[in-house]
Amino acid sequence: MKTTKLVMLVMTIAVALFILIPNLSWAADDGATLYKAKCAMCHGPDAAGKPAAKIPSLISDEAKKMSDDDLAKAVTEKPRHAGVAKSLTPDRVKTVVTYVRSLQK
Repeated sequence: MKTTKLVMLVMTIAVALFILIPNLSWAADDGATLYKAKCAMCHGPDAAGKPAAKIPSLISDEAKKMSDDDLAKAVTEKPRHAGVAKSLTPDRVKTVVTYVRSLQK
């Protein structure tokens, strides 16, 4: 009797984790979440940048004129972004670029 209850408890926990874990990984791929975790500390929560520290605005007219590929290259190829670039897959970079575009509107 106790074994059956233990098996049911373990199965319930396993099913709950099976349902929950994919949702958690999806949340991490959200552009806003990635931007806040990887970019906002330098570029600011509104992407306005910090001119005094020579950190460019991502919502400026100059940034708006850049192609998505150019923005992605800026994230992955600039030496100061080395730590960020290593932690972002190409799909995640695209997600961040899409989020930055939403801030530019």
